[in-house]
Amino acid sequence: MKQLFLLAAATVFITAVSAQSMGKNYKTALGLKVLDGGGITLKHFVNDKAALEGIGYFWSRGARITGLYEVHFDINGAPGLKWYIGPGAHVGFYSNRNNRVYDDGTWLGIDGVLGLDYKINKAPLNLSLDWQPSFEFGTGRGFTGNWGGFAIRYTF
Repeated sequence: MKQLFLLAAATVFITAVSAQSMGKNYKTALGLKVLDGGGITLKHFVNDKAALEGIGYFWSRGARITGLYEVHFDINGAPGLKWYIGPGAHVGFYSNRNNRVYDDGTWLGIDGVLGLDYKINKAPLNLSLDWQPSFEFGTGRGFTGNWGGFAIRYTF
């Protein structure tokens, strides 16, 4: 009986949360982002046009924590689809061997982001695809243009 009650309560909660995010816009979304590895992404709108996104990215050579400030713009004739651009920063923790040279350490960097964001109408899902060029400070570091990825998020 207790399990049935918990299942019913969970169903009511998920339905209530989903109903709030069924339109073309959303306030907060949590999900996964993939490219060369995988990451956890949390995106939260601070107003109608601007969002903060945090990404914890993990792959075979280390981890990277990124924070982005994204300004969103509507695309005429495409309900639910927006493009966005913005600045950010990251800290990377790397432990890899590249061409017999160790590239271990903690590095700080600045980021940019350019992407597309789509909120699926009548479903609590958000998809995004973006490019995140970055510059890391330190000896042997510099510009890299191979960050970004595809994200799928649950909106609430």
